[in-house]
Amino acid sequence: MRLRNIPGSREAIAKSRWCIQEPEQYKGNWHQVFANKNPIHIEIGMGKGRFLMAKAKENPETNYIGIEKYSSVLLRALQKMEEEPLENIRFIRMEAESIADVFGEGEVGKIYLNFSDPWPKDRHAKRRLTSRQFFARYHQILQKEGCVEFKTDNQNLFDFSLGEVTEAGWKLDGHTRDLHHDEAMVQGNIMTEYEERFSSMGNPIYKLIASR
Repeated sequence: MRLRNIPGSREAIAKSRWCIQEPEQYKGNWHQVFANKNPIHIEIGMGKGRFLMAKAKENPETNYIGIEKYSSVLLRALQKMEEEPLENIRFIRMEAESIADVFGEGEVGKIYLNFSDPWPKDRHAKRRLTSRQFFARYHQILQKEGCVEFKTDNQNLFDFSLGEVTEAGWKLDGHTRDLHHDEAMVQGNIMTEYEERFSSMGNPIYKLIASR
């Protein structure tokens, strides 16, 4: 379970140079934050940052932005960054619904969704990060050649997501119901904290890649 109430977490986030406090002011101009024009990839619901930091180390010519709504979880990522700074990463504490207010049209090259909240009740379907409503938001900010990569251990959420890709008018570039035994799709895979935990329990990991 994610921690949600660490005293002082919001104050620490407000002081951190790694966390952007007013991200809306950089809409369409994120290259100013990184002082370069390298591609920008984002992870929505980045947790403690393990995946994002590994990607940033592997790809120093790509800029990464991690989005997380829980202050106490984001704090863990900031603490890691203090120990091992990576200049091609920044963080935002915000709700995912606001991404189109933060990024300009075609400003993002790739979106990662890793082990997102399944929101199991039907009435909450539009809150799922792979809902058609969110794909509409992704459409606004992604480059034409951009894509969304989604991983989960939740079969119901994965089945829902496959249907939403089609309903949103997107196309499946690839998908698997057992990532760790799929030789093609597992290439270059970076495991998140949740992925490592779930796979150690014998749970299959599902993955899809979608583009327009």
